[in-house]
Amino acid sequence: MIVLSCNNISKTYVVDKILDNISFTIEDGDKIGLIGLNGSGKTTLFNILVGEISKDEGDIYVQKDLNIGYLRQHTDINSDKTVFRECLQVFQPLIDMEKNLRELEHQISLESDKGKSENLNKIMIKYSYLLEEFNNQNGYGYKSEIKGVLKGLGFNEEDFDKEINVLSGGQKARLSLAKLLLEKPDLLLLDEPTNHLDLEAINWLESYLLEYKGAALIISHDRYFLDNVVSRIFYLENLKLKSYNTNYSKFMEERKKELELLKKDYENQQKEIKRQEEIIRRFFNYGGQRYIRQAQSRQKLLDKMKTIDRPVGTKKVKISFEPKIKSGKEVLKVGNVNKSFGEFKLLEDINFAIYRGEKVGLIGPNGIGKTTLFKMILGHIPYESGSITLGHHVHAGYFDQEQSKLNLDKTVIDEIWDENPKFNHYQIRSILSRFLFIGDDIFKEISELSGGERGRLALLKMMLSNANFLLMDEPTNHLDIDSKEVLEDAINNYEGTLLVISHDRYFLNRVTDKILELTKEGISEYLGNYDYYLEKKNEIIIEEDEDFRTKTQIKLERKKEREKIEIEKKRKKEILKLEKTIEKKEKKIEELDNMLCKPELYEEPDKIIQLTKERENIQLDLETLYEKWIIMTEN
Repeated sequence: MIVLSCNNISKTYVVDKILDNISFTIEDGDKIGLIGLNGSGKTTLFNILVGEISKDEGDIYVQKDLNIGYLRQHTDINSDKTVFRECLQVFQPLIDMEKNLRELEHQISLESDKGKSENLNKIMIKYSYLLEEFNNQNGYGYKSEIKGVLKGLGFNEEDFDKEINVLSGGQKARLSLAKLLLEKPDLLLLDEPTNHLDLEAINWLESYLLEYKGAALIISHDRYFLDNVVSRIFYLENLKLKSYNTNYSKFMEERKKELELLKKDYENQQKEIKRQEEIIRRFFNYGGQRYIRQAQSRQKLLDKMKTIDRPVGTKKVKISFEPKIKSGKEVLKVGNVNKSFGEFKLLEDINFAIYRGEKVGLIGPNGIGKTTLFKMILGHIPYESGSITLGHHVHAGYFDQEQSKLNLDKTVIDEIWDENPKFNHYQIRSILSRFLFIGDDIFKEISELSGGERGRLALLKMMLSNANFLLMDEPTNHLDIDSKEVLEDAINNYEGTLLVISHDRYFLNRVTDKILELTKEGISEYLGNYDYYLEKKNEIIIEEDEDFRTKTQIKLERKKEREKIEIEKKRKKEILKLEKTIEKKEKKIEELDNMLCKPELYEEPDKIIQLTKERENIQLDLETLYEKWIIMTEN
């Protein structure tokens, strides 16, 4: 059953068109991901659907009595109430119903003392209907429901009695989400619901939404979350919306195929246009009425041709940065570290080591001490006991969530150029373009940049420094999906060492080869990416506990795990080498195509044959390389 339908929705702000002829339908129970670049109009569309801003054109059809719940990305609750009492407001009708039941019970008691009467029967019937309705609406379980949702979203019982005004911004955002879920609207509009949630809370939200009976339209840059929750994708690009009946990963596969076809169609059409233009030019040059008429006729056909727009696609560029100084094999060793704040013990007996070239993810609940551990490693704050040792020739670079090391008064180009004066103008523009700073973007002041743009600039600045050990605290926050993929490619090509705090599971899967989980009990190490960590966590271990196994068995198992990691590293290096070879071959084909398009070549048929054969041989090599790449990436 269709609960909401949009037909040809358009919206313009002054002269900037945001949405153009957007059409889609949402059915009951649908879970849909709405994705697109920052600024593509996703939040504008949400605001139109809830009636907060008007549409310029089009129609919206909404099912009768449809209840829409909207979670904004930036929300603020100001109230003197406690967390629990704020959630109780959602159930005010049930609370009033319960009061009515207590009053009716009192009336029944009074009437019973008088003996049987017609009035008593009326009260009993009214009480019976009201009690049935109260039970149907979970009247005796709503307090447990509140506790369940609050705990699921990361609140503990001590937080229930806290006043809302003393909560952090992130806690207020989680409270807003909790209230919305408790309201159970027919259609949920969620704008970045996983912001401010730790991994445990995100896992809980995924399970909740999968079982949710209503529909949900979700704006999210959390690709792992989208894969687990949605079965449809709405993609906003170039003012238009396109629907895909799949999750995020399958959508990306389909999207890449579409872009390849569009690119080929565009290139073929451009070649045909150039060919026709050359013929027209020659006919005009020949002169004579007959040739001029033919030229004019061809020009008319050319003018009427519906041209294909150049495919925009994702602005991904392969980036490779090599640390200027190579570190020693052991990059970091943390031994028996303890950290307290007054009587509160935050970290106790923390032990781990990181080696050159490793990409390590540090995960754990909010407030467990991950950022504090980073600051101790960097020497920004002291620790009570234990040791933190950076290895030989290790130069640490820190990427913090606030990008505090950027000079807000400088322009983008000056921020990078001032620290790297040896670069020439071409080099600096080329490097900035790899991180999506193109055209006049490089002359923007940093104070004018969005959170995602600042994040990209801070990352670039750090990668160009002497750092060979990157410590990154939530680097994918505020980034759109394309920017995240640029960041992931940059890190995968980075030859130094990485320690990263992140709740972005898709990101952790792509860039890490070791996971450190920080809990109240200490740190646990998993020699693989996030999926490997999950597999190990969820595994049902039939064998006896590790404590009862021999030291030899434990060493053998760890050795096997290390060997697996080494094999995977070797495979990744081979894939990178193969991709570079493919890139060179593709460039050569492009050069040959450009040569074959030159008009002066028409006078040299032997040269054309020679170049064509050369192109065919390279194309055959490429097809073999493509097959090899597919086999290697699928394994």
